[in-house]
Amino acid sequence: MSEQSKEERVHHVFEKVYSKYDSMNSIISFQRHKAWRKDVMKRMNVEAGSKALDICCGTGDWSLAIAQETGPTGEVLGLDFSKNMLSVAEEKKQQAQISQLRFMQGNAMDLPFEDNSFEYVTIGFGLRNVENYMTVLQEMYRVLKPGGMAVCLETSQPSIPIYRQLYYFYFSYMMPLIGKLFAKSYKEYAWLQESAKEFPGKKKLKQMFLAAGFSEVQVKSYTGGVAAMHMAFK
Repeated sequence: MSEQSKEERVHHVFEKVYSKYDSMNSIISFQRHKAWRKDVMKRMNVEAGSKALDICCGTGDWSLAIAQETGPTGEVLGLDFSKNMLSVAEEKKQQAQISQLRFMQGNAMDLPFEDNSFEYVTIGFGLRNVENYMTVLQEMYRVLKPGGMAVCLETSQPSIPIYRQLYYFYFSYMMPLIGKLFAKSYKEYAWLQESAKEFPGKKKLKQMFLAAGFSEVQVKSYTGGVAAMHMAFK
């Protein structure tokens, strides 16, 4: 698989693990990812009637949560490049009967939207999987309206030494094994831990947000630093 680009590898991973992705996420994060997102949503304080974009939306959980906040007068778009992941998101949308939400296939590095289109742009556990982090941050900045908010919730690098070692052990050895047991996808989950390990720490990511043009960036760590929120303003 090494001769493939990162984009092709990621696409292959998600097209394969889509049906087990939600349950695997819960196992891998010890159910914490829902609590992290809930806290982020509280901090975002999404206004009714606003327009939001959730990129690398995957199976659509964050898109759905945002759409519930905007209400029927709002408009929420969930974008992902994996058709299989989006098929799961579509099913959830049908069950929830939310008309103000729609999903579309697209590339986070080349967003098919005009400049200054959205009040909110989010990316949850997706930035680590793109070919070029900076390109995505610049695209998020471009499509955001002035005064708008960009939010990234992502795995991070724990700063406490013992915690950090345990984290790397878990990600390197346990997570691919769990993937093999539950999703029959050792290779795919081994690759997902690789992408998390290479991802910049929260301070470096904050600098990248500023370099992309954002004026103010708030950072919050979760669960000893295994995940972090970056909330940036245009």
